[in-house]
Amino acid sequence: MTHPRHRLDDLIHSPVRLSIMAALGQADAVHFGLLRDTVEVSDSLLSKHLASLEGAGYIAVTKGYVGRRPRTWYSLTAEGRAAFDAYIAALREIVDAPEPPAASDI
Repeated sequence: MTHPRHRLDDLIHSPVRLSIMAALGQADAVHFGLLRDTVEVSDSLLSKHLASLEGAGYIAVTKGYVGRRPRTWYSLTAEGRAAFDAYIAALREIVDAPEPPAASDI
């Protein structure tokens, strides 16, 4: 049997990208400023991680305006949602795994 850690997606495994995916998983779309404040990172760091997730097809980007102000919204794609759900399932398997037998039981 293969340990569930082998199913952890390395792209999502970064703490910042995991935080981004979790935040996007809670809403239909989140604008850049709110995402930055939620994840508590700088604009440049957020942009870097968003580009990685977008390149993998995990997030979609929508640009538009609120009044005269430009806004950029991010959302999970179907592929991103599936990858995030699989990642969380693997984490749950790791955390919920039964305790190994004690050395005296072997």
